[in-house]
Amino acid sequence: MIQLIVSDIDGTLLPYGQKQLDPSIFSLIHRLSQQGIRFCPASGRQFHSLRKLFGPVQDELCYLCENGAILYGSGTEEAAPILGRTVMEHTPAMGLIQDILALEGCEVLISGANCSYLYQCDDSFVARMRDGTGNHVRVVRSLEEIKEDIIKISAYCPAGAAVPEKALGGKWPGIFRMAVAGAEWLDFTLADKGIGLRQLCGALGIPLENTLAFGDNWNDLPMLEAAGHPYLMASADPRLAEKLPRQCTSVPAVLEHLLETGCLLEC
Repeated sequence: MIQLIVSDIDGTLLPYGQKQLDPSIFSLIHRLSQQGIRFCPASGRQFHSLRKLFGPVQDELCYLCENGAILYGSGTEEAAPILGRTVMEHTPAMGLIQDILALEGCEVLISGANCSYLYQCDDSFVARMRDGTGNHVRVVRSLEEIKEDIIKISAYCPAGAAVPEKALGGKWPGIFRMAVAGAEWLDFTLADKGIGLRQLCGALGIPLENTLAFGDNWNDLPMLEAAGHPYLMASADPRLAEKLPRQCTSVPAVLEHLLETGCLLEC
């Protein structure tokens, strides 16, 4: 019995290069809700950004944000309860920020609960995060201006994440979890989407075996391995397919089949 559906966004529910979801997903979410099935976006994105993306149904959803570092229950943006949060330790977080800034061409994004702090960045990066991604942003002149807990630190690497991944991955294992979150992004947290899913299921009282999950990238792997019924997008890295044989080309197609038949689509 499926009680909870969690889906990655970029590259999974939202094809790369697109800015808006297909409106049909909103009616699918309504129909799922009528059958007692909850829907939860699971993304490296910020809470505010995800709510904006799911506008017509934004108050009905749970949210697994910042790669599992913070979870929200349903409700308005001001009233939605925080169901779980995993905070980074301050001193190593500051060290990681400086390491990212030392990499040529990279920008750093520092995430609080619902605010992205930008430091030593150019105006184009501010516009990208504020206008392109839809984040709440604040530009700070000093890291001391960040008064809230840090839950995620990201490296934006326009030239590609491969070189920064090697440079940073060798220094921080065992301290932070590093996840490749697309061709240009590296995310660092103390959580991951698998930890986030387990916390969410605990808060909602839903067994993991009653969850259906969709993803396309390595940062989705912990969530897909934790879920009772995982689907990997067919466009994913072939190395992921070796770990997750059940694949699909369309999340809405799987959801439509579930609603019509009560069964999962075998792809």
